[in-house]
Amino acid sequence: MSTTAEWRDRARRAKTELSALYLAYRDPRVPWYARVVAACVVGYAFSPIDLIPDPIPVFGYLDDVVLIPLGVLLARRLVPPDVLARCRDQAARGSAQGARPKNWLAGALVLFVWLFLALAAVIGVARALA
Repeated sequence: MSTTAEWRDRARRAKTELSALYLAYRDPRVPWYARVVAACVVGYAFSPIDLIPDPIPVFGYLDDVVLIPLGVLLARRLVPPDVLARCRDQAARGSAQGARPKNWLAGALVLFVWLFLALAAVIGVARALA
């Protein structure tokens, strides 16, 4: 059984890996398609707004447990290994200093999706009742 210290270590490594992907996204040697995937994964992971809210039973944490790790795996495969290794070193140094990337565009995109879905639901209900 895993201890609390092991879970903290895993969380720390995940944050470092996401920070490395953020740095890789900004590196000009990374192909455009890898940049798009890395930006989406990092933006979603660091966004305060989830596509599926956490209070929804089971599905609320499904995105955190499944979508983010799958996105990280895909981005790691697309980013050149030498670039990723350098970015991991930079991220490890940055994590020790408390640096954390912010992606307001990704947060705004998730907020836009939620507003769009809410508007579509209101219109759907209004049409059903009319």
